Amino acid sequence: MMEAQMLQIQKLDFSYRGKKVLRQISFGVEQGTIVSIMGANGSGKSTLLRLLRGRLRPESGSIRWDNAAAHKLSRREMALQVAVVPQQLQQPFGFQVREMVAMGRYIYQQPLAGPSRQDWKIVDEALASTDSAHLATRCSAELSGGELQRVMLARALAQQAPVLMLDEATSQLDMGHKRSICLLLRHLGQNGKTIVQVSHDMNSAAEISHKILLLSPAGEQIAFGSPHEVLTSAHIEAAYGVQVEIQRQSSTGGGRGGRPEESTEILRFLPQPLMFGSTP
Repeated sequence: MMEAQMLQIQKLDFSYRGKKVLRQISFGVEQGTIVSIMGANGSGKSTLLRLLRGRLRPESGSIRWDNAAAHKLSRREMALQVAVVPQQLQQPFGFQVREMVAMGRYIYQQPLAGPSRQDWKIVDEALASTDSAHLATRCSAELSGGELQRVMLARALAQQAPVLMLDEATSQLDMGHKRSICLLLRHLGQNGKTIVQVSHDMNSAAEISHKILLLSPAGEQIAFGSPHEVLTSAHIEAAYGVQVEIQRQSSTGGGRGGRPEESTEILRFLPQPLMFGSTP
């Protein structure tokens, strides 16, 4: 399944106003893989996504999309390559949900031309895939946080870019919708979509990701590799300062590569229980 790397990051450093945020980050993303970026609050995860999209320029090192520097790509060139679901959700005021999702098709439209019949078909398919079809005629300003997250994901899917970037895109979803979106992401990955996501859900990330990048609170790269390689007790404690119990559950069928004969081992992470009745 793995192909040549479409995204390469080499010795990336970045600072905000003289404060180092990311230090010596190096990893690669291959087509059709799901990569989760994890770490504590303030470890530089969202900043890294902005750098990958070319919105920020590295202090040193490089970020290359098929040998083109990320910060040198135009917004249209990047939009043809990457669809984004941001952490801070902002919707255009007064638009119906279906119209808002159709904004994901703008890069394919001629100036002053509205969505075509094919565009609307793609929009409706994206709404259905995120369980948002029933919201199509609602005003976007009336949506709950979880509903808005699903609609913004639908808009990104309607863009039909080969790469999908998500910044905590399931943080406001209930358990059922979070599970369905994780299944959708895994299905997209199995069908060739490349996904780079920031996630705080260690259990879901371990289950659907091919690779995980784990950052320290200082923005240093603790590890990059498979969930089994990266999400060890020692690495998790270094990233979050929390000790966890790791449970391993064997599963056969439906491996990440889509081959039903594969046997996989699912990881589950349980923080040590809180101890009450004692004074810190």
